[in-house]
Amino acid sequence: MPRLSRIYTRTGDDGTTGLGDGSRTPKDSPRVETIGDLDELNSVVGLVIERAQTVDLGTTVHFLRWCQHRIFDLGGEISIPGHTIVNDTHVTAVETELDRINAELPPLANFILPGGSELIATIHIARSTCRRAERRIVALTRSSTDHRAGLGFINRLSDYLFVLGRYVAAQTGVDEVLWEQDSGP
Repeated sequence: MPRLSRIYTRTGDDGTTGLGDGSRTPKDSPRVETIGDLDELNSVVGLVIERAQTVDLGTTVHFLRWCQHRIFDLGGEISIPGHTIVNDTHVTAVETELDRINAELPPLANFILPGGSELIATIHIARSTCRRAERRIVALTRSSTDHRAGLGFINRLSDYLFVLGRYVAAQTGVDEVLWEQDSGP
């Protein structure tokens, strides 16, 4: 585990940043953009965790914390070209938890809008941030097979976050905000 005794190094003042393998790349490269989106996702998931602790959601907070660690792992994986950390076991773990909470919900009969409570809206911010990170990973891996399990993990995580918003609504007695077709003002 690296120890940081000094936060600034001035090496990024030229518009580049260091990757995990020691190489340098522009701060606006697709790889760094992807890492940045994963970092933002991790921050929003942290916010979901803090807000979720105000209600009883069983093991959900523990699972979300586990997801945070895997998001961090995926960022580390992407910072080292050709390296793999996230694997199919991680994808399966998200599927298992998604299936568990989805089993407690009625079938989806309409589109759902983000909202109903601050926690649910925050979960949807995490979901949409996750989808952006997913698009970045797709662009990054367009010409390689790197990060395929990581892509699967992020894809399932965004699905999980969508279902989590529904699950939280059900667990907290909040009506889901259903999309309504425009019938005029």
